[in-house]
Amino acid sequence: MIVSTYQPFFCPFPAFFYKAHLSGLMVILDDVQFPLRTTWITRNRFKNDQGTLWITIPVWKKGMGLQRINQVRICYEGNWREKHLASLKTSYANAPYFGDHIDVINEMFSRKFERLVDLNLMVLQYLKKNLGIDTPLILQSDLGISAKGNELLLETCRKTRASAYLAQAATKKHIESSMFAYAGIQLRFFRPPSPVYPQLWGDFIHDLSAFDLLFNCGPKSHEILCGSSHKMTNQVQI
Repeated sequence: MIVSTYQPFFCPFPAFFYKAHLSGLMVILDDVQFPLRTTWITRNRFKNDQGTLWITIPVWKKGMGLQRINQVRICYEGNWREKHLASLKTSYANAPYFGDHIDVINEMFSRKFERLVDLNLMVLQYLKKNLGIDTPLILQSDLGISAKGNELLLETCRKTRASAYLAQAATKKHIESSMFAYAGIQLRFFRPPSPVYPQLWGDFIHDLSAFDLLFNCGPKSHEILCGSSHKMTNQVQI
């Protein structure tokens, strides 16, 4: 079985789900340190008539010290939920399939999720289902793994009885291939596609949230993302 990992990004770009598509199982790294820098775990890009539309979920950081991702709580001060919801409705009102997904958009900004990871996981499962990806997602915390770096990836493979680990080609320089070879686990690398599709508001912008793909292409989204030509040309084994 091929296993891959990803942190629980907020409304991630299509390649997140393409990686899941190539995997037999994806482990969501919810029990690693929450980044101190700007992170895709709290924000992502959509599109409006001005170009890029950033949607950011504010979280509590001050005085919290180093937090694990699954400890981070959403800050509900201010009216950011109303603003984000209004921005998305205005930006995508004319998208052919926006109405098909309005219920989950409303839920994102009306339901009070205490932890950021709970919001992100709800969105991940929704996007995965609507993109036609049937790969199971499980949490690192449910596996009881607390290692770091390459050892975290290896232990994830051991706990899930994986025969291969899948990663983006760009991360190859950070992975100790000898450790995986010694453990009898094959490394596979892939180059994520960045599909072009009909999009509102002028010039095409690559790698927006996968919602942009769904809003514009609906049932065709799976084929646009996971066409057979991608699968044949983007995997590299070592």
